[in-house]
Amino acid sequence: MHPTPTPDWTAWAVQLAPLAKQWSFLPALLLGVGLSASSGLRAFLPLLALAAAFHFHAFGLQPTGNFAWLGSELALAALAIATIVEIAGDKIPVVDHALDTVGTVVRPAAGALVAGAVLNGSDPTTGALLGLIVGAPLALGVHGAKSGARGASTVGTFGFANPFISVMEDIVVVATIAAAFFVPVLVPLLLVVAVWLVWKIYRSLRESGEKHHRRRGRRRRAHAS
Repeated sequence: MHPTPTPDWTAWAVQLAPLAKQWSFLPALLLGVGLSASSGLRAFLPLLALAAAFHFHAFGLQPTGNFAWLGSELALAALAIATIVEIAGDKIPVVDHALDTVGTVVRPAAGALVAGAVLNGSDPTTGALLGLIVGAPLALGVHGAKSGARGASTVGTFGFANPFISVMEDIVVVATIAAAFFVPVLVPLLLVVAVWLVWKIYRSLRESGEKHHRRRGRRRRAHAS
């Protein structure tokens, strides 16, 4: 009678190790995507949330390498002040457009930074590359959609709707950040919903602006005649 072969558990562990790394990398990737996308609306709030998680070692996150400074008290204080200034300034006419102009550079940089910092623990080189390849373009795309919707609001409502849109953006950013930390799998769904909402708002405001210009044109022609 032949003895029953003993399973080679070491070989199984070696074969499953790459798969385990992929599954641990996926939540980090979704967290990076969620924070990067949020950076397209608010440059400093996602950075503040990540810095707080680093500082208090929440969600198993720890800053490493060149991103260690994000977990410092000085970074927390500076990002808190920048967040308050950005959120408050975005509610003020003219200032909001100035922030959008500056944000064309700042928000993609913030997106690259949060993505790189999150993914740096898995592989520093991969984290830096994904920050540049994924984080920056994603934040820039969201920023472009935000700027387009804000411009349409300015034309269609003379800027009166801008503060209300800004509050909606704050809610979207907070919800996306919360989902990225607590339920990362919801991040793609939230991004799809956010894109749909931005498009609906943009189209509605653009149509409102076009109707307003047509009415003004008819009035001018009536007075001219």
